[in-house]
Amino acid sequence: MTDSKYFTTTKKGEIFEMKGELNSEKKEKKREAVKKVIASMTVGKDVSALFPDVVNCMQTDNLELKKLVYLYLMNYAKSQPDMAIMAVNTFVKDCEDPNPLIRALAVRTMGCIRVDKITEYLCEPLRKCLKDEDPYVRKTAAVCVAKLYDINAQLVEDQGFLDALRDLLSDSNPMVVANAVAALSEINEASGHPVIEMNSQTINKLLTALNECTEWGQVFILDFLANYNPKDDREAQSICERVTPRLAHANAAVVLSAVKVCMKLMEMMVSDSDYCSTLTKKLAPPLVTLLSSEPEVQYVALRNINLIVQKRPDILKHEMKVFFVKYNDPIYVKLEKLDIMIRLATQANIAQVLAELKEYATEVDVDFVRKSVRAIGRCAIKVEQSAERCVSTLLDLIQTKVNYVVQEAVVVIKDIFRKYPNKYESIISTLCENLDTLDEPEARASMIWIIGEYAERIDNADELLESFLDAFHDENTQVQLALLTAIVKLFLKRPTETQELVQQVLSLATQLCTCRSGGGAEDEKLDSPPLPQPTSVIPSQDSLIGDLLSLDMGPTQPTQPAPSSQGQAVQSTASMDLLGGGFDYLLGPSESPVPQQQQAFGGDAGLLGDIFGVGPGSGASAGFYVPPKQMWLPAAKGKGLEITGTFSRRGGQIVMDVTISNKAMQPMEGFAIQLNKNSFGLVPAAPLNIPHAINPNQSTDASMVLNTNGPVQKMDPLTNIQVAIKNIVDVFYFACIIPIHVFFTEDGQMDKRVFLATWKDIPAQNEVQYTLSNMMLGADTTVLDAVSNKLQQNNIFTIAKRNVEGQDMLYQSLKLTNGIWVLTELKIAPGNPNYTIYMTLRFHMQMLSLKSRASEVAPTVYQAFETILRQQ
Repeated sequence: MTDSKYFTTTKKGEIFEMKGELNSEKKEKKREAVKKVIASMTVGKDVSALFPDVVNCMQTDNLELKKLVYLYLMNYAKSQPDMAIMAVNTFVKDCEDPNPLIRALAVRTMGCIRVDKITEYLCEPLRKCLKDEDPYVRKTAAVCVAKLYDINAQLVEDQGFLDALRDLLSDSNPMVVANAVAALSEINEASGHPVIEMNSQTINKLLTALNECTEWGQVFILDFLANYNPKDDREAQSICERVTPRLAHANAAVVLSAVKVCMKLMEMMVSDSDYCSTLTKKLAPPLVTLLSSEPEVQYVALRNINLIVQKRPDILKHEMKVFFVKYNDPIYVKLEKLDIMIRLATQANIAQVLAELKEYATEVDVDFVRKSVRAIGRCAIKVEQSAERCVSTLLDLIQTKVNYVVQEAVVVIKDIFRKYPNKYESIISTLCENLDTLDEPEARASMIWIIGEYAERIDNADELLESFLDAFHDENTQVQLALLTAIVKLFLKRPTETQELVQQVLSLATQLCTCRSGGGAEDEKLDSPPLPQPTSVIPSQDSLIGDLLSLDMGPTQPTQPAPSSQGQAVQSTASMDLLGGGFDYLLGPSESPVPQQQQAFGGDAGLLGDIFGVGPGSGASAGFYVPPKQMWLPAAKGKGLEITGTFSRRGGQIVMDVTISNKAMQPMEGFAIQLNKNSFGLVPAAPLNIPHAINPNQSTDASMVLNTNGPVQKMDPLTNIQVAIKNIVDVFYFACIIPIHVFFTEDGQMDKRVFLATWKDIPAQNEVQYTLSNMMLGADTTVLDAVSNKLQQNNIFTIAKRNVEGQDMLYQSLKLTNGIWVLTELKIAPGNPNYTIYMTLRFHMQMLSLKSRASEVAPTVYQAFETILRQQ
């Protein structure tokens, strides 16, 4: 009979019965009882009452029984920490068992039991297992160090386990080396900085182990190598030579990791263009081969290729055909291929690309058809020589009279007009013929813009625009603003004929909202500057972001519904979110035809700004560090709603800046936001203002001022904020971390005498010391001034400067919004300055002493100092 019998028994008194069996003197009966306990635990029954009885079964020579007991301990030790200590002696004993499987099992289990009281008992057995004669035990112990670091990082450093991991990098067994690398990688990620310095000898040992360990061990080693900076071109070339054989590996993850290493090293071999060219040719075949795999692997490969072609388009410039869409490709693969085709489009292959895109525009998948039509417009803007051919292709598609094809074509033609003014206006009459078929807000707004922009060439422009006024109140806000803009432009070109029309639209608009008068004279002329030309058809990034992306080409999850049939789920990287689905507009990554500086004003005010000169609000104070926007709510969790955001301080107020993106297929509106109780009493000063619906594949920016007079509840971490946001789809929840320095107030400069008295008054136990390293200090002034200026721009005020025996010292104060004062002493110990490409100086070490009446804020304030001083 199979073990399924253990999952079928449900009867009263079962716990009592199992308790008796666990204490039986018969080994077989005891083993059967433990199996029953594990089965009950697996199906969700609470069997924690049997903890002492199960622990008593640990002392056995039966490996199967010991595994079962350890499994039980891992599950219940956290809820029974006091009783878990009962198992410590057996753990210690098992770590010295003659059987290496039992030694490894014991140390693995101790690492998985996340109980602080047990942690100190783990140190000595772990130290022995790290030097065990059996490689299986050593590799298990290496992973255990990473688990222990997650529980108590300081303990790992104090006990010298990091040094033990470094020693394992030189181990004779390749799997031990791979596990040591994996543990160090995890520790590096948790600590935020490298815990060991790599050198040529260590790299050579890793490369040697690379040839002998398993495929996943190879992935860990290759990812570790990607973070190494060779001392010269010769070393970089040597590493490439030893890594390139991995390009032919059967495992896709190994291939992609090898590509990442080569891409990183090519950036450093700028002087050896011949070798880089040879290496580039070697990278294309393995990437192409990955596209013959199953769809899930294809998708991961395509996401990485998308990054690669941004950095080095030459690698795949001759491989356009492999990115042509197949009829049986899943939609997420189709869309990625489409994006790469646009990136690789050149004058030489544009005819092929357009023929493919035109064919895609006749498929049955509506979403893919729309993307294909917009791709034709992107090609027109990217390859200027092909613009006329692209316009001709779009006209052919318009003649099909397929409603959604026509509407997408109108949208992209509008942007082609903006890119190439006064060049393709001959097709306007054809567009006007389809005016009645346009029922989507974006297409209607685009057509209205065309009519207003070229009103002097359309004889009946006033009649066409007037036809939209009959249902003005029922139109989408986007269409209403476009109509207001177009009629004002028409009035400027034909003032005498259209005076009544402009009065009519203004009357309708003022019925919807209260407008503030500009106060100008009647004869004052309205200036209507043209919208800026679209300059980029594809989301791009500057060289610095490109470098970061090239280092984060790890497998990632799709922005479309994730493939789920085969393959292992792979961790996504934040950098890939820069390339997330959409970017349908031809104006760059804002995903909106409104220029970015106008979007900062909020919602649809951009079009009004185009006509009446309404500009964005004032930004953050000069020099104040505003962190880049973080992903708060991914589209996959928000049913298509995606939110990124950051926090800043403007005009003495805390401001939440968010970008709300609609990745779903239907418009979203009815937005409202609420904050849970938090450590600083943050509450919105006013409701979130999103005045219009956000259409599919569109984004909008919004800013919300936050007050600090709300209810207070201590959070962990201290600056954690829990947010709820609702729209017509659902209510969604997410958490985000506010940088502590946005709570630093502008009145935080303390009088010198008060500072001295306060410093002496604060008890010694409220003094904390930290080390700040790798500070970015300007080279155009003294170090003290550079530090003082950077910090003062972020409301950290200098009280006094001193130089004692060559030691520069700064004394500073800051005040939090909740009234807590923090006093700091900064000692600057210069090391050897190292000029960087940004012409800044690097100093070796800075010691920070920090005193506060609420010492729990010390870690977050330390992080603020570190973040601010590392900014360029």
